[in-house]
Amino acid sequence: MRDDEANRFSARAARYARVGANVGGVAARIAGARLIGSRGGDAGNAAALARALGGLKGPMMKVAQMMATIPDVLPPEYADELQKLQSDAPSMGAAFVKRRMQAELGPDWRERFKSFELHPAAAASLGQVHRAVAEDDAPLACKLQYPDMKSAVEADLSQLEVLFAVHRRLNPVIDTREMTQEIGERVREELDYEREAKHAALYAGILAHFDDIRVPRIRSDLSTARLLTMDWLEGGKLLSFTGADEAARARIAAAMFKAWWIPFSQFGVIHGDPHLGNYTVFNERGHSADDVASAAGINLLDYGCVRIFTPKFVGGVVDLYEGLLHNDFPRTFHAYETWGFQGLTKELAEILNIWARFIYGPLLDDRVRTVADGVAPAQYGRKQAFLVHQALKKNGPVRVPREFVFMDRAAIGLGGAFLHLDARLNFHRMFNEAIGVFSAEALRERQTAALAAVGLASPD
Repeated sequence: MRDDEANRFSARAARYARVGANVGGVAARIAGARLIGSRGGDAGNAAALARALGGLKGPMMKVAQMMATIPDVLPPEYADELQKLQSDAPSMGAAFVKRRMQAELGPDWRERFKSFELHPAAAASLGQVHRAVAEDDAPLACKLQYPDMKSAVEADLSQLEVLFAVHRRLNPVIDTREMTQEIGERVREELDYEREAKHAALYAGILAHFDDIRVPRIRSDLSTARLLTMDWLEGGKLLSFTGADEAARARIAAAMFKAWWIPFSQFGVIHGDPHLGNYTVFNERGHSADDVASAAGINLLDYGCVRIFTPKFVGGVVDLYEGLLHNDFPRTFHAYETWGFQGLTKELAEILNIWARFIYGPLLDDRVRTVADGVAPAQYGRKQAFLVHQALKKNGPVRVPREFVFMDRAAIGLGGAFLHLDARLNFHRMFNEAIGVFSAEALRERQTAALAAVGLASPD
């Protein structure tokens, strides 16, 4: 059967033109302000850029979201505006929804649901989610992919490679070549809803024994390559619980920690898109959604961006942790070598350890604390990012292995959620409970079995 939305030259050409029209005017506006030395319009420029990228959908918008979560990559005005795209992206209208549902489920698609809401409950970079009710009265979430995303992805990735190449020439402290390859592979995977269904099944199996973490069940009879239907999990937005009492916030944060670290440390799998919109909080049975004191756990949503690592890579994470914990520099150096850092020197490894100590800091400290531990959230990580950037100017560049794109993004995103919750936990003990006695061979056996059970290939 012919795929009307395959990667087509005509659609890519249209995308090139649209990206140029949307972003070009904003870029010229920003460049003009910089030329005359003005920064007074940054807030307006940032809002204009967010509007331009939000209307584009696709990888351009997703990369903007990623950049907004990394400390000190963007001025604060830009970070604030681009972060809004994570959960408040512009949506497609009812006409698109009807066409998409008919294309995926046939002309009688409405008869397969008791009800279906044409207005989306959420819209993001590659698709939007609609509430529905199944014929058996089960509440559903239907995730629809935007039109022509395959062509948009290929066009955007080509332009992003140009953007990153310019960045390497202007700011050559980090070699981003492997990073762009990684972004390309992961975004292409996100278009494959059949793979995402397998990711959700994988997480359902891994986290089945945890009462404080819920994973939606996929409805394969109502899913296709561009439509993913799953159970609707009731819950409140994470930010609604920032004013809850300390015990409730600690329960939420502990569930989030386990949902991220247990799949990684025991199965080599991470949820690589841990922004606030991908979590909701469920309450104890019988309590209303607005009763923040009764928070019982989290709903883990959206499985498009899941990264599977080799046991060797996970072993490097453990080596770096142990090296930092015991001030064992050779072990930290070995960890970087294990991951494939190229041109590594003692000086470069010491610079990388500045950032590593920041990321691992809460895990190294055997006491109850917040992630920031007294540092203002707005300043959290900025000092370390500045020090690393300045040191790499003198001793770099460093080529970052591709695996770190989503590993680092996920760690920062998770830390950002903990900052919002201001939760006090002993992260050190939770981490060691998750890791246990690490064995690469045992991880390989668990990983191989879990992946085979859902039809996914081993990373080896």
